[in-house]
Amino acid sequence: MTFIKAKDFTADRAWGAMDVATVEGASVRLHWTDQPYKWHVNEGEEVFVVLDGVVDMHTKDAAGEVTVTRMEVGEIYHAGVGDAHVAHPLGEARILVVEKPDSV
Repeated sequence: MTFIKAKDFTADRAWGAMDVATVEGASVRLHWTDQPYKWHVNEGEEVFVVLDGVVDMHTKDAAGEVTVTRMEVGEIYHAGVGDAHVAHPLGEARILVVEKPDSV
């Protein structure tokens, strides 16, 4: 049994992560970052939960139009297969990500 205080987690680099668990083949990871990620498209689904901080999630539709949605603590983003997205934290953020282990 493990308890993790997400707001106390830091990493030595942006998007550094702590592996929390593997559930039915999906990885559950706690990420710390203070820098944007990179545009990417997952081969599988992704669940992204802001645990601490604020994140602007940039998403791109099939026509290439970009939308930015501000996410605060407790908010969840679900990326389906093929959904292009990139997270931009505003300062430090801690994020729980559930996805296939080999995802970008």
